[in-house]
Amino acid sequence: MNTQILNKVQKDSVAKKVPAIKPGDTVEVDTIIREGNKQRIQKFKGLVIAVSGSGTGTMITVRKISYGVGVEKKLPLYSPNISKVKVVKTEAVRRSKLYFMRDRVGKMSMRVRKGRTVTVPEEGQIEENVAPVAAEVPAETTETNSAE
Repeated sequence: MNTQILNKVQKDSVAKKVPAIKPGDTVEVDTIIREGNKQRIQKFKGLVIAVSGSGTGTMITVRKISYGVGVEKKLPLYSPNISKVKVVKTEAVRRSKLYFMRDRVGKMSMRVRKGRTVTVPEEGQIEENVAPVAAEVPAETTETNSAE
């Protein structure tokens, strides 16, 4: 019975449009900042190093380097203070928590791996930036050493 009540309460919050976010994504989060009776939107662009929770309790940990110092924010996805979340690019990862990124310095502090990255353009189509693959070997091959 408790889950039914919880689902009814969460139904309004989950109706908010949020893209599928996973570790390795570079996201741009628009946060609403309220100061007195004024409010403004502040953007935070960084690498998702962890996703935790489920339903309306989903939290993402976003990391960026600001003036040579690593900055992390743990943000609730379905908060009313988050106006928009946009996935800028995605990288293939083999871990669910990318805490090893905290030890990296310099240019590699925001790149998970060399090679395959997928950028997500404005139209929603996916473009892949992949090094060209060598030409495929044709299906018909002739044997040079036949033992007959």
